Amino acid sequence: MNETINRKASLAMLESMLLIRTYEEKAAAMQAAGQAAGTCTSIGQEASAVGVVSALSMDDLILTNHRSAGHLLARGADPARLYAEVLGKASGYCKGKSGSLHISVRELGVVLTSTIVGAELSLAAGVALALSMQESSAITACFFGDGAACEGSFHESLNLAAVWRLPILYVCENNQWQAFVHRRETMPMDRIANWAIEHGIETATVDGNDVEAVYRAAKAGIAHIRATGQPYFLETYTYRVRGHYEPDDQSYVDKNELAAWRTRDPIDQLQAKLQLSASEAQALRDRASARIEDAWNQAVGAPYPAISELTKDVYA
Repeated sequence: MNETINRKASLAMLESMLLIRTYEEKAAAMQAAGQAAGTCTSIGQEASAVGVVSALSMDDLILTNHRSAGHLLARGADPARLYAEVLGKASGYCKGKSGSLHISVRELGVVLTSTIVGAELSLAAGVALALSMQESSAITACFFGDGAACEGSFHESLNLAAVWRLPILYVCENNQWQAFVHRRETMPMDRIANWAIEHGIETATVDGNDVEAVYRAAKAGIAHIRATGQPYFLETYTYRVRGHYEPDDQSYVDKNELAAWRTRDPIDQLQAKLQLSASEAQALRDRASARIEDAWNQAVGAPYPAISELTKDVYA
């Protein structure tokens, strides 16, 4: 599938990437200033989130991981409510009980964010099975990183999806780093899609810093799932340019490698492709900054949950 993407749609994807970048830079800055808890950012890999989520329908369900802000914002989450969740405020999506690492947003079809590496893979098969049993046309999109691909749950999930013909779009954001360890130290090959092929699943590996390429690949994968009812594996080959967890000085990272990937920034690449003038590009950045500043101020001014909320929404 080589779907034509019009300029309006590309600009919308650029704005979404800018919002994600600005949100996460603000979160990191506030953590450094002692005004927020630490968080895991996805700076440098925004094209993966925006490209895939833009290709989904609103009926589709999402399971994601500890780098979830991009997926949530691309889906339409309110940055003020996300910040409120990070700050433990009552106006957060989970009433301030999840922090940044466990957010779910039922109204947006975001089933869960899990900080347990590979946990979303374990649950994706169950979510997709439920959709199949309901004879729904919706699919399950499961986001995970290359680190999760080294977990046993990765192979268990893919095997079950292949055998049971489950409607899952597996999205491996291969960002080269597994916490503080480079991918080259943990696996014998460069492309994780090779493992999915061995499970009999159709795959594609795409430049994860090209949002239009990611979008087209995701649309093709989703079309395959809807047509066949079988899973599809999409690997977005990208790079995380900040450390594993804020703060992190990245002293363990090859500086030449980091510099090389910075020249392939997904936002800069799309701006250049759209041939935006300096003033047009700055206007988009200013709009994202204004929205994020307003969101942060809303979250800071929001109330904390009442003590009566302590034992609500829990099983025991």
